[in-house]
Amino acid sequence: MATLQDQAAGAGFGGGWEDPRATALLVLADGTVLEGTGIGAVGEAPGEVCFNTAMTGYEEILTDPSYAGQIVTFTFPHVGNVGTNEEDVETVNMASASGVRGVVLHTVITEPANWRATRHFDQWLKARGIVGIAGLDTRALTALIREKGMPNAVVVHAPDGVFDVAALRARAAALPSMDGLDLVPMVTSSQRFSWDETSWELGRGYGRLEEPRHHVVAIDYGVKRNILRLLADRGCKVTVVPATATAEEIMALAPDGVFLSNGPGDPAATGTYSVPVIRAVLDSGIPTFGICLGHQMMALAVGAKTRKMHQGHHGANHPVKDFTTNKVEIVSMNHGFAVDRDSLPANAKETHVSLFDGSNCGIALTDRPAFSVQHHPEASPGPQDSHYLFDRFVGMIEERKAARA
Repeated sequence: MATLQDQAAGAGFGGGWEDPRATALLVLADGTVLEGTGIGAVGEAPGEVCFNTAMTGYEEILTDPSYAGQIVTFTFPHVGNVGTNEEDVETVNMASASGVRGVVLHTVITEPANWRATRHFDQWLKARGIVGIAGLDTRALTALIREKGMPNAVVVHAPDGVFDVAALRARAAALPSMDGLDLVPMVTSSQRFSWDETSWELGRGYGRLEEPRHHVVAIDYGVKRNILRLLADRGCKVTVVPATATAEEIMALAPDGVFLSNGPGDPAATGTYSVPVIRAVLDSGIPTFGICLGHQMMALAVGAKTRKMHQGHHGANHPVKDFTTNKVEIVSMNHGFAVDRDSLPANAKETHVSLFDGSNCGIALTDRPAFSVQHHPEASPGPQDSHYLFDRFVGMIEERKAARA
């Protein structure tokens, strides 16, 4: 396949695509057309193109609801070579086929070579309705995103190689910015449910929490399964409620702690209905823990602001410093918005910072038992350096219980 620069230079064609080898296109909002081999579902998928630097965990990434509305470009060239299975899916809301819109790969998918594989990656993509393209120069595409920011695009897979390029360009150019988009309704659960599944172990699979010690209410803005499992590992029976749950409904469940989940889109847009609820939870004094979108909306709830990032953070190799321990952790990241540290109020202390770009990655409130982080401490995929944050949350719950006893 041609390089990104070669493809962009040769993109000046009219209404159709003439190269019979091309069965997929990635059409950027600026009119650039990139050719490749179609994988996954047949059809078109619009979205914002981001890049992810993780070398493993592609199934977890592509089922992370935080990627709703996005097309993921993997910088690692060999994706799909260990196949897929039914145990590594991260979305809880199975009514939503997938958060991600599309996928971009460097190398065409090979046959799976792993004892846990139950399905070829291409078949899995088709089953989940994910449109993909392979054969692109993903390093050049990544460099473009780093220089110009995350572009809107349309990825299209047509086995017959027939494309209406003019229409695709027009569609890509007309896509709205992620700024101002509330995407949580696409991924949140429609009703309340309980969770007691614990982490996976070799030879045993997933377990069940038998003797819960605490009750946590998790507000589902697009929650990941492994977050819920790590809470269950620590003795927490979890009640998951939809993103639209009211403060009164949450309080009626008598939680020992409240968890604010990850999720997609602009936190300020989702915050129009979620921030008042979060503010009421914080004012109640119930220990509260937020991750990703939950972190951003906790910051909004105490008066801070968020901003759209140039290229975002997506990967499983991001260094973050925890000022409370003075240790550096390698963490998973997936976000296109960040908390503006200069807008943090006096009662919100910055606890974590990205060592890539210095952006805020965590806060703790000084007047209430609440904290949040931008990264994904559940490590699915990714290193387990930040698992201690779940212990910190449970410690807050136990401390409050002891004080009230």
